[in-house]
Amino acid sequence: MASIARTTETLTPQQRDYLRLAFTPGIGPQLFQNLVEYFETPSEVLEAKLSQLHEVERIGPKLAEAIHFSSKDDLVDRIWDDCLAKDVRILLPDDQEFPRLLREIPSPPLYLFIRGEIKPIDQLSIAIVGTRHATSYGRMVTEGLARSLVRSGLTIISGLARGIDSIAHRSAMEIDGGRTIAFLGSSVTDIYPPEHEELAQEVSQRGALISETHPFSKPKAGVFPQRNRLISGMSLGVVVVEAADRSGSLITASHAGEQGRDLFAIPGPVNSRMSRGCNKLIRDGAILVQDAQDILDHLGPLVDHAEISPDRVIHHPAELQLNPQEQQVLQAIEAIPTDLDRVIVRSGLAPSRTLSTISALEMRGIIRRTGARTVQRC
Repeated sequence: MASIARTTETLTPQQRDYLRLAFTPGIGPQLFQNLVEYFETPSEVLEAKLSQLHEVERIGPKLAEAIHFSSKDDLVDRIWDDCLAKDVRILLPDDQEFPRLLREIPSPPLYLFIRGEIKPIDQLSIAIVGTRHATSYGRMVTEGLARSLVRSGLTIISGLARGIDSIAHRSAMEIDGGRTIAFLGSSVTDIYPPEHEELAQEVSQRGALISETHPFSKPKAGVFPQRNRLISGMSLGVVVVEAADRSGSLITASHAGEQGRDLFAIPGPVNSRMSRGCNKLIRDGAILVQDAQDILDHLGPLVDHAEISPDRVIHHPAELQLNPQEQQVLQAIEAIPTDLDRVIVRSGLAPSRTLSTISALEMRGIIRRTGARTVQRC
């Protein structure tokens, strides 16, 4: 699928069919993949008969009809025109700017709407999340963490919600050159909560607003928990500042664990309702954080911004400590099992050097062997 690089370009027929299928209500990443695997292309899915669509697992009569008639809908063109008018881009998974880490998470997004710009240095990101009802303690801790982490070269990711999220975004932008990215449950042009419209504009100028929700989407239950998987997915680690027992931040923490991201938590008073979630996370294995230095010490030495090229993908903080040869070999290994011969060819190094470097990466826990002749990233 050719990517959509700029909103000034016109859609190709293949891109239009891709988006028609992806925008169909009831179609998520897994169903989309099932359909494309069965019919080979989105265009063939849209041209399929109802009886053929029923043959695909989890496609019932109602969803089959929605898919069948989506090819006659003008929704894609309306969304496209709206994005053009409001300076919003639609990124597809093979677009160069599409965050590569998000391609590899469970249920990867089929597309992203973006206001602003994602830069290579945003691979060095930490998510800060927490309750919408921040205490004075939570505010103080969030402000100090965000400012210190930004001064150390990290981008702050959060969800633009009231409370801890908005404090994290604002604190990041108080530092000269500080960058921050907000993942929204609403569309990037219909900001929620509405009082954060000005904050959203500032974030789009100092980073990016990103969402899976298109501008004509009706409100749906569960969209914010789904959004949370993107917050953790694009981060090296997630910091939970304050969270009650059933806080949405704990959903983000759960996603972080499933995605192999580091999970940090700020301890709080045992009699504070807003600290119960964090204290439980620490009890269950989250890394206790007292200040930004605890996070930085865990991440290890951060590389200079100039070294983060668009071709380099950072999956784990330990990768920041690799020498050039180790980085070269690691970039030749995929998140799925990769044949050793393929790694040798891609790395451009002698077989003996490649194999010895693979052993070193395996000892560091960055890659693992999946067979006699295959390895993959952890």
